[in-house]
Amino acid sequence: MTATNRAVPRRTILAVPGSSDRFIDKARTLAVDGLFLDLEDAVAPAVKVESRQRIVSALNSGAGFAAGLVTVRVNGWESPWTYGDVIDVVCGAGARVDALVLPKAQSAAQVHALDLLLTQVEHTAGLPVGRIGLEVQIEDAIGLLHVTEIAAASPRLASLVFGPGDFMASLGMGGLNVGAQPTGYPADAFHHVLMSILVAARAHGLQAIDGPFVAIRDVEGFRRSAELSAALGYDGKWVLHPGQVDAGNEVYSPKASDFERAQRIMAAYAHAAELAHGAVGAIVVDDEMVDEAGVKLAAAILARGRAAGMEETK
Repeated sequence: MTATNRAVPRRTILAVPGSSDRFIDKARTLAVDGLFLDLEDAVAPAVKVESRQRIVSALNSGAGFAAGLVTVRVNGWESPWTYGDVIDVVCGAGARVDALVLPKAQSAAQVHALDLLLTQVEHTAGLPVGRIGLEVQIEDAIGLLHVTEIAAASPRLASLVFGPGDFMASLGMGGLNVGAQPTGYPADAFHHVLMSILVAARAHGLQAIDGPFVAIRDVEGFRRSAELSAALGYDGKWVLHPGQVDAGNEVYSPKASDFERAQRIMAAYAHAAELAHGAVGAIVVDDEMVDEAGVKLAAAILARGRAAGMEETK
């Protein structure tokens, strides 16, 4: 089994209903890092089966997508559709699918089951075993309690994704605006769940992705929501509307000033190490002390900036 590429940028991941040719066609040219063609919540039960073929046809059409990452969200194991989703989509267009998204994950066993099924389908379809990755959603209290085991469940895993709507319902949170802070609570109601997912993801080399903000016309509300998770270290966020894309790409990219300062830190530290023949401890850059921990932070910002297409100054 090959290792999943976990370094692909995921600043903005567009949700695309798999039942709508119009939305699929519109998604082809949008400047998002990734997208998922949805067979779950965005598709009514009566058309879930026929939507599989619509997705297969869209993937095989030759028109392609501007997004660098193209995934498909199958239905969760609590439904009767998971097996058929995997069989039909992967056998029909598996060569054009980068990952499957598993919603409502509650245990490592559910991830194992999808991994095993996917392996068999790849064999049957003549596809490289292990190339198709997995992206797993944490959407309720049980999933959060098991998030560490879920994060370690498969080498196919590339990211953990927070699902705020089902999570709010799972806990009985007030409010109907999915992704927004519930009313009546003075602090960040999502801080614990976001940090728990982030720690589990980072401990296993995965990306952490924030869930959607459903008030699609409230771009400033979307931006505030994104800034909270970006400040913690999240790699990106699901978007539901083209109007959210630019804000998401901006928020989850390093600020230009931080990117430039990170370059100065790396250059200054490398120069100091050269002069000291490697025996350098801490140096001062921009009137601040910088040691190895600071260098690691600078390197992380540079890596994120490069992934976002930012260019270093010479």
